[in-house]
Order: sequence, then structure tokens, then C-alpha cells
Amino acid sequence: MIRHALHDGWQLTATAGPVPQDIAGRTVPAQVPGSAHLDLLAAGLIPDPYLDRVEEELVWAHRTHWRYATTVPADLAAAPADDERVDLVFEGLDTVATVEWGGQKLGTTANMHRSYRFDVRALLDGAPADLAVAFRPALEYAEETQERLGARPRAYEHPMNMVRKMACSFGWDWGPDLQTAGIWKPVRLERWRTARLAEVRPLVTVADDGTGRAEVHAVIERSGLGEDTELTLTADVAGRRATVTVPAGATTAAVTVEVPDAPLWWPVGHGEQPLHDLAVTLAGATTEPLDSYERRIGFRTIAVDTTPDAIGTPFTFVVNGKPIFAKGANWIPDDHFLTRVTRERLERRVDQALGAHMNMLRVWGGGIYESEDFYDICDERGVLVWQDFLLACAAYPEEAPLWDEFEAEARENVARLTPHPSLALWNGGNENLWGWMDWGWQERLDGRTWGLGYYTELFPRVVTELDPTRAYADGSPYSPRFAPEDKHPNDQDHGTRHEWQVWNRLDYTTYRDHIPRFCSEFGFQGPPTRATLSAWIHDEPISPTSPAFLLHQKADDGNGKLDRGLAPHLPEPRDFEEWHWATQLNQARAVAFGVEHFRSWWPRTAGTLVWQLNDCWPVTSWAAVDGDGRPKPLWYGLRHVYAPRLLTFQPRQGRTSLLAVNDTDDAWHGQLLLRRRSFGGEVLDGATISLDVSARSVAEFELSDSLVKPADVAREVLVATTDGARAVHLFAEDRDLAYDPDALTADAVAVPGGYRIDVTATSFARDVAILADRVAPDARVDDMLVPLLPGETHSFTVRTDARVDPASFTAPLVLRSANALHAPTSATR
Repeated sequence: MIRHALHDGWQLTATAGPVPQDIAGRTVPAQVPGSAHLDLLAAGLIPDPYLDRVEEELVWAHRTHWRYATTVPADLAAAPADDERVDLVFEGLDTVATVEWGGQKLGTTANMHRSYRFDVRALLDGAPADLAVAFRPALEYAEETQERLGARPRAYEHPMNMVRKMACSFGWDWGPDLQTAGIWKPVRLERWRTARLAEVRPLVTVADDGTGRAEVHAVIERSGLGEDTELTLTADVAGRRATVTVPAGATTAAVTVEVPDAPLWWPVGHGEQPLHDLAVTLAGATTEPLDSYERRIGFRTIAVDTTPDAIGTPFTFVVNGKPIFAKGANWIPDDHFLTRVTRERLERRVDQALGAHMNMLRVWGGGIYESEDFYDICDERGVLVWQDFLLACAAYPEEAPLWDEFEAEARENVARLTPHPSLALWNGGNENLWGWMDWGWQERLDGRTWGLGYYTELFPRVVTELDPTRAYADGSPYSPRFAPEDKHPNDQDHGTRHEWQVWNRLDYTTYRDHIPRFCSEFGFQGPPTRATLSAWIHDEPISPTSPAFLLHQKADDGNGKLDRGLAPHLPEPRDFEEWHWATQLNQARAVAFGVEHFRSWWPRTAGTLVWQLNDCWPVTSWAAVDGDGRPKPLWYGLRHVYAPRLLTFQPRQGRTSLLAVNDTDDAWHGQLLLRRRSFGGEVLDGATISLDVSARSVAEFELSDSLVKPADVAREVLVATTDGARAVHLFAEDRDLAYDPDALTADAVAVPGGYRIDVTATSFARDVAILADRVAPDARVDDMLVPLLPGETHSFTVRTDARVDPASFTAPLVLRSANALHAPTSATR
């Protein structure tokens, strides 16, 4: 097998549509892989689509036709030998395209989530060849499909459910509506003889005696040139080898390698992540391999326990026989322009998940099947991956051509991802079962198909056939087994639940109204960091209602929900800078409140996946990490509440109790100090409790009335402290507390690699933070949202390459706390 990349010399031209005059007829260099927007940006023909209100200026691109063209040089277009096949392979085309070689049409595509292969053997004559890909607007194709099949309900304006393109390409409540087009994955020529490995599926399991088994299934394509011959398929892993003979004419084969006492792969926090190189070769009569395949695998078993119990139906991930509490977040594409997402960028983002003590990421159904880099990184770092099939928030027709496209992309991607030990679950889609039940779809559908056949027939059949080592769920939220006449898909006692009443309608304290078996979506919005806002939004003055800021707030009534969510808890902000800090703080508070509640109910609740880890552009959203990769206060809040050991005050039987959550393999022993204090520091009551919490368990400690019933609700705090953990409990909302707005003093000094800021409290200070990006765009602080008791000092470390006045980190807009929101207006300037 000889592979030649065809990434050079491409040119892009807009060929039809409402194209601006200065772009119409222009040909510009094209980057492959890439997209039309990025090529126009590189040529200086459009501003950056993320800036200010540029998104509105680019609506013309929704209905523009594009042509990519290059010339394949003569040496690559050499005429093939008599027994040689030559294929043109596109790993991904976005989305509705016609491919031509030398002016001859090879075929059409309408699915960005699968690859395409064209036999060009008969077209090669040794002369340079013109290769072109013409893209028509995916929006127009979707509208035509909708006209033919009939409209189906969906959450957004454009008919994203009628074309197999990344759904959030058409805009979402956190993403721009830019509708990319282009050759978004590699393209190459492949020259091969006799046979090739069309598909390789390593199914990795561990037997009861600890023997690792790598059962390698191969689909073999034969060239059709000459006589079919006997072949050999060989697999090598961990110093072991197995070979099988493939009879002449056969197109499938399987070979199993056994590894005694295989070292087990574990999720982070539960063990190590040993990986082994798997090498698969296909050979003919000669010793030279015809084709080969290499991946890394890890030996482990994984299942989801849905065995009915006294409460309902659990949803607990079990790895190597051990129940796992899933601490994680939902994952969206890390850039709307997918080809800008590098391995290094993915490493940073997954490392940020790890930094917040996460062990699972859910690849959400409105995005893409991620790159091999993403899954490789999760394999290396022990991050479990919940993988959606790509359907979200819409009813999907089950008629042709969509059924065939869904099956093709499902088969290709299930097979592709089987090697990855991090892959934990295949999930049918996002919120579509819920939509059918509660969003008025049934009346609007009037009997038309809506996707049930995908969730209950097609996808489980494909997973059972191609990847029986992993569990499948019909959707999220999902109550096993969902059917129109069965359990509600968002039932808290069965399977997975999405909790969106909090963001949309209710105060975040109502998270405690439900005890889900697994909460796979919940969240609260907050704006991006100030440095990210400053880089992309230039309203003068900037405000929550200024035009560019509003364009970067995609949620329905998003600012109204932010303000209503803030009002019961924090003082009303008096200017934009206060609003920015207060809404960021309230986001962190709201999500942390939910996580602490859910974790306190382990093992009844077996997982929490926050919406969402990351952003795809600079936007006000639910993300913990903003579009420029900067952690928001929420990220620090998650790091605290996802810590392996957590103390949390929770209501139990009408009283306030202390819960100790121990998500480690070691028992948690120690002395637990409880003190009810005045904000000024006086100890008003106290107790000492012997802490004894078994591994991977939760213990409850009842508290005396003298601890939980203050004399002055506005001026007292209950504090629980043990080695490595602290919890604080206030007796009223911050807006009603008598905080000292000048409770902090601080000194800052330069240290190697950055600065140290020593912050001391003279009165109780809640959620002390250093908003370091306000001083330097690259500045990152090591911790945030720290409670300080009177007399305590906390040292924050800021890493930055900038050389600045250390005192700038102690300025009022940089050194923040909940107390600061009670300060006079002049103190925020």
C-alpha cells in the first residue's frame, strides 16, 4: 500500500450565490484540510468571523457555492500496473459535494461524518490531472430534503435534521451560524495490489482469569485484478502474536491474541492506563505486507449497570468489575472551524478536564465524531468517553436517503473507535426521546417518522454487530427501555436525566428537588473571561445589551435568565464590571450546588456530566473554559466540588447534615472540626467529630442544633475542616449577609514564572479570587473561589510571561470576592 497526500496546490472559488462583489470571481489559495471561511480570512477578504458582529455580515455564505480545484502532478497520476488499484480517498467532505477527476464526475456526497473512496485506476494515464470538488450549500440541500420528506420538529430555525452535517454548524444556543464548507479532512491517493484492509475492529476484553484478549476482526477488499489468492492476517500485541489464514476469495477474517495477566487499564483516579501497540498485517504470497494497521489498545472490561433496584433503574458505569462515579462534562467541538483544532489544543483541553478532577467527557450529538487524537489523549490520560451518535434536539426522518447515510456513518465510526479503551458508551442521540414526549412533536409529526427506528433498531443493531464489548443507550435523557408507552425518558428514578428547569425557569436551589440516577446534562451560564471579551467584542461602552455582546449571547432570553438567576442570591450589580463578576460567580455557585447535591447521593446517583466543558468561539455560555481556552470561575468551582474528597452541607430529614464524600480507594480517617463563627472571627459553638469514611463511599454526620441554628443569620458562618478539605455553610443568601466589603488585604511579589499574591482576611471573606487575565492575557491563577476566615492568609500563584507591576494583581477589579459586591460603587472602578 502506497499513500500520497493530496494537500498541495488547491484553489478556492465562489461559483454562485449572493457573493459580495469583491469576492465574486476571485480565486484564492486554499488550505486542505480546511474550509472556505478560513481561506477567505487568510486572503484578507473577510474579517475574523468571531469578531464583534461579523457573523451577521457573513450570512451570504449560507447560500454560496464553492469550488476547490488542484492539479495532481504527473508522477502521482502515473498509469497503474496491470494488477494495481488506485483509489482517491476523502476522509471527510463538508458536506454536499460533487467530485471530478479530469472533468469526469466520480460521485456525489452528502455526509460530512463519513469517508469516501473512488476507484480512479481507469483515469490515470501519466499526465497531470485536474481534481475538483464542487460544494453546494448544505442549507439548500436540507431545504430540498425537507420539501420532499415533510418538515420535522427541531430546536432551531434551519433544517439541520435533513442533512448529515454537524448540527451546530447551523447555530446553537452557544454557537455561531456560519455553515462551513470545505475539504475538512485529509485527501490522498492510495495505490495497492491484491487486497487491502478495508476495516479493522479490535474487540478487547479481559477473561475472568485475567487473560487479555484482543479479538481482531478484519474486512478485506480484494482488488478484482487477477486471481484471488490465499492471504494471512497477523496480529501482534504485548509480545504475543497470532496468525490466521484467509482462504482465497474470503473478505472477512478474525484473529485473537491472548495476553496472560494483562495489566488493566483504569479510569483516572482508579488506577494506571497501560497501553499496548497493536500491529495488524495482511500479507499474500510474498513476505512484503499488502497492508497494515496500527493502534494502541488497553485491556479492560466496561459495562453500564441498569439492573432494576428498589428505587428504579440505575445507570452506573462499571470498569473491570468496579462501579465508577462519573465526574465530568459534555464536550462540543473545540472550534467552530474544525480544522484549527490541533492535537496540542486537545491535550490542553483534556488536561483542563483532568485539572478539574473529571474522569469522563461526553461527546455530544450535535457535533462530530472526534479525531483519533481526541480519543488517543483520553486513552493516555484515563478519561472515559461517552459517545453520542450525531443527532440532537430534533426529529429525524427515517426515509432514504437519511437512513442509509445514518447506517453508513454509524458503521464506519463504530468500527473506527473500537480500539480505544477510553470509549465507554454508545448513546443514540441528544434529547430526541424527550422531545417526542414533551415538546409537542407528536401533534406536529402527525404519524411521520421521527427517529425512533434509529434509536431502537439501527444503532443497537450496529453496536451489537460491530462493538458488542460496549453498552448502548437509546438516548440522553433515557429511561431503559424507553418506548412511547413506557417510562418517561427524563424520569429521575430511571437511567439518565437532563436537568434544565434550573437554567430555564427555577432557582438553582431546586437541584435538590431531584435525585437522578445519572445526571448527564445540567448547567448554568456565565460570560467569558474579561481578556476574551476584550479581544473579540469592542462595543463602546460594553454592556450586557450592547450589540456585539448580545450577538455573542445565543441563548433564548439568556441575559434575562442570568439576571433572574442572580437576583435571589447576590446584590444587584451596579455596572458592567460588577455584572460580569457576579454572573461568573453565580454560574460557579449554581453548578457547584448541583454537583455537591448529586455527589452526596452516591451510589444512588452514579454520575454528573456538567453542560459544558468548552466553547467553540468567544460567547456567553455554560462552559467552564471559554472560547480562548481560559478557565472561568466555574472551572475552579468544579475543581473544588469534583475533588476526590469532599465535605458538603446538605439537607437530610429536614435538618442540615454534613456529608463526607470519599471517592478514593483508601478509607478517610481524621478529626473533623466544626465551628460556628461570627464573621469577625469569634467562635460561637464547636464540635469535633471522628471522621471514618470507607473507600468510594459517602458518610453522613448529624449536627447539633447549636451548630446549625445561628443567633444572627446575617453575620455567622458554619465551617467544617479536616486535612485537605473544608466546607462552609451560610445561613442566608449573600445579598442578605453583613459582609465586610473591605475584608481583604493583599501583597504581591514577583516569583520565578510569575507572581505570588498573599491575601489575608480581617473578616470572613467568601469566594476570594484573582482575575489574573485582567492584568495580562496569558496570566493564569492556580486557585479561585477560596473562603478565608479572619486572620487566615492564602497565597495565590499566577503564571505569566508578562512583566507587570505586582500590585496590579491586588487592584479592586482583579482581587475579587463575594464581599466586593457589597462595596460602594467607587470601589469597583
